[in-house]
Amino acid sequence: MAHQQRSEAHLSLSGDTEDTGGMAAVLAPRLAHFAQVARTEHVTRAAQEMRVPQSTLSRSLVRLEQDLGVDLFARRGRTLSLTPAGRTFLASVERALAEIERAADEVRADADPATGKVAFGFLHTMGSETVPGLIRAFRADHPRVRFSLVQNYGEAMLERLRSGELDLCLTSPVPDAPDLVGRRLDEQKLRLVVPADHPLAARKRVRLAEAADEAFVTLEPGYGMRRIADDLCRQAGFRPRIAFEGEEAETLRGLVAAGLGVALLPPPAVARPGVVELTVTAPRAVREIGVAWLDGHPDTPPVAAFKKFLLSRRGRLLPD
Repeated sequence: MAHQQRSEAHLSLSGDTEDTGGMAAVLAPRLAHFAQVARTEHVTRAAQEMRVPQSTLSRSLVRLEQDLGVDLFARRGRTLSLTPAGRTFLASVERALAEIERAADEVRADADPATGKVAFGFLHTMGSETVPGLIRAFRADHPRVRFSLVQNYGEAMLERLRSGELDLCLTSPVPDAPDLVGRRLDEQKLRLVVPADHPLAARKRVRLAEAADEAFVTLEPGYGMRRIADDLCRQAGFRPRIAFEGEEAETLRGLVAAGLGVALLPPPAVARPGVVELTVTAPRAVREIGVAWLDGHPDTPPVAAFKKFLLSRRGRLLPD
């Protein structure tokens, strides 16, 4: 049978179908039926191989042709052969079905309890010791679980939680938002970092108010550490004079060593020459570290296992 354009197309690509996913949403359930019949060129044999009633398969093919508005098969009894339109359609359908199968394999693999994936975000200052130590300890019991890691500042990670790009994140401060769950895990003392030749460098402890006249180098607005530092300065009775805003704590330490200013920072993984780190006695200078996830978001087995592991580290999250 020659290719014939049907005049009574059941659906078109105009109007409401575009608003609900277009023809793809309508055609998707019938594509596997079409592909199997196209491969076997026989409805009965295709129905047996797919373990569906022959009547169901026949109706599916008829509806598919009606939806498209073209004949996909030339029929000779129970034997079918593809029309030119059917051959064109089959090539794309097989690619689409293969991509769906690949995607299904990928999401099943990500959810596998033994070999699945955890998308985990963490602060820059957690990257040198804390997170590697956590992953090493977790993988002692879950050696084949995979991690997709994102290092960023707090607000950016919370947005990635909301978009589904992350399963969990370590952040500070612990978020308080109706769509997120945050659990406090530990707290970290903050220090006033001064140049080695600074008048305060001979001290071990300092009240933050004693630095009121200093220039500060600090993280950019939007970073949790910036909000904490600004709040501590307010509690100490002054607004800091900002000499530089950056993205990395170690960059700030380098600028302190160069004499550009002082900084409020968490302890470094490795002591840096050229600076002295002073304990702040007033106000109490700490930041909370917590884990956050999207409220109501179902966990795969590997995510649930890593979440349980993180919660078990309350009070001992940070290296000594």
